[in-house]
Amino acid sequence: MGGFVRDPAGMGVIKLPKITLLEVNAMAAVITRQIVRSVQESKRASHDLCISDLSDCLIFDRHGLSKTFSSLFQHNKAIIIFVRNFLCYTCKEYVEDLGKIPQQMLQESNVRLVVIGQSSWCHIEAFCSLTGYSHEIYVDPERQIYKKLGMRRGETYMETPCSSPHVKSGVLVGSLRSLWRAVTSPVFDFQGDPLQQGGALIAGPAPEVHFAHFDMNRLDHMPINWLLQLAGLQTLDFSESHKIIDI
Repeated sequence: MGGFVRDPAGMGVIKLPKITLLEVNAMAAVITRQIVRSVQESKRASHDLCISDLSDCLIFDRHGLSKTFSSLFQHNKAIIIFVRNFLCYTCKEYVEDLGKIPQQMLQESNVRLVVIGQSSWCHIEAFCSLTGYSHEIYVDPERQIYKKLGMRRGETYMETPCSSPHVKSGVLVGSLRSLWRAVTSPVFDFQGDPLQQGGALIAGPAPEVHFAHFDMNRLDHMPINWLLQLAGLQTLDFSESHKIIDI
């Protein structure tokens, strides 16, 4: 393959180098291997993660009622998402897409979908109304689970900027919206430690960890379709609605 493109400076046309179909396939294979390898490395690392010492940690629902963290995955496989804080615009938009996962699909596979924040439980109701999220959600206000899992506090960025397929807002607009929600909230607080980063676990039944990912910064969310695949579920098209992709 090769060809010509018009010079944007208006100086004529530029000849493109020829790329054979074999070379295109080779490049695609390299990218695919890199993606698969990164997931496999994360899965291997998760086998060394012990969550048995988290069994007595308490989480709280929207009514302030407590339950143990281990109850989330004692009898089921669970996808557990830890968010930074409820004011974070990237977390809001990520959870909006989590809310598009059909409950029926989860029930048929006997998989629970759980979001855990680190604010007071009194912020849960407003956050669910804002995001349209209707699955399970709890808070760890003292960040005991975050700390014991070793989740990062503070953001770290790589040389290559990361991006999330679930975040639609830019930094400026997103940050202004977060500030406005903080100011207009009935309880004026940060709804969690603003420096705390989140992550994702796939665990259960019992304390078996199938996968773990700890975010390095606010955009380092695990793509939801990767989590669905790793949990044995079908992937979805998040660009429109919760349309299942046949694979």
